[in-house]
Amino acid sequence: MQHGDGNALDTLLHHTDAQWSVEQSISETSAHYEADLHTYAYASNVDTLNIKISNPTETSPFRQWARKYLCDGQMLNDGPHGATDRQKRRNTLAIALPIAIVWVAWWPYMIASDNWSLFSDTNNGSSNYKPRWVMSITMVFGSIVAGATSEGGAAIAFPVMTLVLGISTRVARDFSLMIQSIGMVAAASTIFVMGVRIEVNSLYYTTCGGVVGIIFGLEIVSPALSPAFAKMIFVGFITAYAVALFSLNSNMKRKTHTKIVHWRTSRSVDGGAPKSSDGCWRTPSCNWASSVLVATGFIGGIFTGISGSGIDICSFAVLTLLFRVSEKVAMPTSVVLMAINTAFGFAYIQVAMGGVARDAWGFWIVCIPIVVIGAPLGSVVGTHFHRLTLAALVYVIDSILFTVALVVVKPWLAQKNGGKTEHPAALCITTMVVLGIGSLFFHWLSYKGLQLLLQCEAPVSS
Repeated sequence: MQHGDGNALDTLLHHTDAQWSVEQSISETSAHYEADLHTYAYASNVDTLNIKISNPTETSPFRQWARKYLCDGQMLNDGPHGATDRQKRRNTLAIALPIAIVWVAWWPYMIASDNWSLFSDTNNGSSNYKPRWVMSITMVFGSIVAGATSEGGAAIAFPVMTLVLGISTRVARDFSLMIQSIGMVAAASTIFVMGVRIEVNSLYYTTCGGVVGIIFGLEIVSPALSPAFAKMIFVGFITAYAVALFSLNSNMKRKTHTKIVHWRTSRSVDGGAPKSSDGCWRTPSCNWASSVLVATGFIGGIFTGISGSGIDICSFAVLTLLFRVSEKVAMPTSVVLMAINTAFGFAYIQVAMGGVARDAWGFWIVCIPIVVIGAPLGSVVGTHFHRLTLAALVYVIDSILFTVALVVVKPWLAQKNGGKTEHPAALCITTMVVLGIGSLFFHWLSYKGLQLLLQCEAPVSS
């Protein structure tokens, strides 16, 4: 047990002297003691403590598993919190507020315009003439995933529209940016109202790079890619990250932080190497962390310009692999980051590129009332999950997307044989290169993150 846990132990002893029943005393004091340990971990910027609290009133292995991985508690700006009455009220308000704001506009518009036929219309750009309500159902799941993980709604919408419904990549990309400007913004507002902790430095610098990357992706990269290549590059990229994150989390007790600790804020008194406030900065003399975040934003912005999603995944990858920030902080950070950048992408297409694709508007309208519920709900649920649960969701979703892409695109077949491209060899090679280089890059990030972690733990020479 760490030195300084005396307050928690005093609380435990004090409660056992209270006039409660033996069973209630053990249960309540264990909860208080565990809360103190979480607070200690939060203050130390570490979310993994090798201390296990046993509660004799919970003998069911499933209940113990659910409490650990599904009800881990929220990481808030003022420390970790459980399900207090005050926080329950804040969470309810956080869900209800964006729903009320959007529905006040959407329902009167639909009633006045009588556009209910948009849901059943099959003349919507789909090659197999599926009605638009198929996307409404898809976004029930997609919006919850967007709010609860780092994937973003486009990680679900873009593959479904291009691979399953046969919609053009331009319409799918435009719709992804448009619908995320509603869903992700609603999820971001929920995160702010709940007071969930985010990594502010990452949010600021990654956005700076992301704005430039989105413009570059929209104007230069996206027009140069065929639909099949755009699909496989996207799913290959996110799959490579999932593999690296799975490898990293094979050490389930790995140390994580609640913020980027490798951040230069001041120089040492003797004029030597700069140090951060926590003393674990050694070299170099420039703030390389901000440069890494700007580059991350630029690369993620290019992917966002191609498929409507990517900057959130890139941010999550760098925060978790390189800076060893806990998934419980990196996830809401990526949601807020995607909300800002997807709104910019939507506005840029509409103002500077002649407007979004016409067919995207209909899909947008029929999905608005869905995502404004699902995304905030996902944010509330996701912030209670254990960081390993959040990581597991990334593994599962990315594996499904990659499998579906292989089944639908069939990159090894030419178009005349049932594939989606006239250059199957080039598409297969490109997919393997993206997977290979992506995996090597993400594993390299993980390796550098371990080096930085050891550097922080090393004593500072006098």
